[in-house]
Amino acid sequence: MGSMDDEEEVLSALATQMGQFSDYVGGKQYAHTLLEPLKILCGVEDPPVREKAIESCITIARLLSKEQINEHFFPLVKDLATADWFTSHISATGLFGVVYSHVPESNQAELRQLYKELIKDSTTAVRRAAATNLGKFATEILPKDVAEDVIPMFNSVAADDQDSVRLLTIQLSIDLFEKLSQDDINENIIPTVLNLSRDSSWKVRYMVAEKLVNLTKAGEDVAKNELVDVLVALLKDGEPEVRSAAACNIAEFSAPLNPDVILTSILPQVCMLVNDPSQHVRAALASVITGLCAPLGKEKTLESLFDLFLQLLRDEVAEVRLHVISNLDAVNQVVGIQPLADSLLPAIVRLAEDREWRVRLAIIKYMPLIAKQLGIEFFNEKISALCLSWLGDPVYIIREAAADNIKHLIEVFGLDWAQTNIIPKVLTFYSHQNYLYRMTTLMAISAFSSVVGNEVVESTLLPIVIRMAEDPVPNIRFNVAKTLQVLCGYLDENTIQRKVRPVLNQLLEDRDGDVDVRYFANR
Repeated sequence: MGSMDDEEEVLSALATQMGQFSDYVGGKQYAHTLLEPLKILCGVEDPPVREKAIESCITIARLLSKEQINEHFFPLVKDLATADWFTSHISATGLFGVVYSHVPESNQAELRQLYKELIKDSTTAVRRAAATNLGKFATEILPKDVAEDVIPMFNSVAADDQDSVRLLTIQLSIDLFEKLSQDDINENIIPTVLNLSRDSSWKVRYMVAEKLVNLTKAGEDVAKNELVDVLVALLKDGEPEVRSAAACNIAEFSAPLNPDVILTSILPQVCMLVNDPSQHVRAALASVITGLCAPLGKEKTLESLFDLFLQLLRDEVAEVRLHVISNLDAVNQVVGIQPLADSLLPAIVRLAEDREWRVRLAIIKYMPLIAKQLGIEFFNEKISALCLSWLGDPVYIIREAAADNIKHLIEVFGLDWAQTNIIPKVLTFYSHQNYLYRMTTLMAISAFSSVVGNEVVESTLLPIVIRMAEDPVPNIRFNVAKTLQVLCGYLDENTIQRKVRPVLNQLLEDRDGDVDVRYFANR
């Protein structure tokens, strides 16, 4: 342990294994002997090594008796907290909560004083670590000492001159809610949170926006009063990152609110965000706006939200339109989807034809849900042809998803619908001049064979696959062999011997001598 020049990976592995070494030093009775080398590892410069060393210290602490903790672990924490090098101070902050409840009251007071010094350490990294771990430390402290010692530390974090420290105040506030009375929360925590929501650093305001829903746990009246104003202010923030974070929380934040509060305070800002210059803000809003339907109810949704849905469905950015469409179930549960049907179609078509294949893939995956909400009649008339066109997409993963989509549509609408409206159309592609359509026909047959029943497999699907064994393209022929393997799972042995085996034998003697065709036919 004399040299700290070893590779980080070696030290990290050593720090990890130290926590499991108690059996090798004589068991629990001598586990404390591992603390000294771990103290050295807690002071190294590499953060991953220190983190593993802290974890091992905590593991060993669980093995120690109260006497061992007082004799060996308490001094370890003190030594780390008062060491010359800041890395030891950082490690110490993660160990206070482990030792605190096991030491006498006089030592507890000493630990609280040491933590106060770490909260005000000259090194930013130490103050960040102390702020991060203060919540866990506070859970071990008696309520009277929390009010006397922890709240002043909380105020120090909130007033820190570094925004990377101040932003940790928000999570710390949430951690302290369970330890403080409502009066202490109203007097000490809420005013600080309100001040931080107006902080000069956008990073601090962003953290408030991100944790806003968790902050409502401070009390029932808070969400209805001060934090509503905070949300409104953050939705107007000059930084798009802050507006995005706030927008993501609109629906969850609004869920317990009175509809009138949503309409008068929050909805005006939502209307502004629909036309926000940042596409990221609009996308964030689009991902949650349908969640406002439930708290507003049917009538107010139709009056106040539908125009906003329509604007977002016409947005120039595909991600925005996709987010609305992917969350239509929330609309359907409250008011039904039909009022939006005519506006949905252009949005779906634009997404389906988007030049970015990931966008096309996303809309395909949502198609079964959309189809279920729009109903059979609308789907047959407006969307069915679109689903079939994806089978010939130049991107393989789109064709694969399109084939799988057919399977899910059959599950949604049933076999009778499939036999009349979709299977015949898919099977006509087996002779299409574009080999991609022919290839995808086989892919689709493999996909939906599991949901159409054995009778349809034998009477409808198998004859098409057998005909395709004569295809001039070798890739098609060896995919015929692969498809036949799938279909055999739904055929009786007699049918396999009479109809499938002769085709496979034919492919084994492939007319072009193609190696791949023979390989798959022989599997």
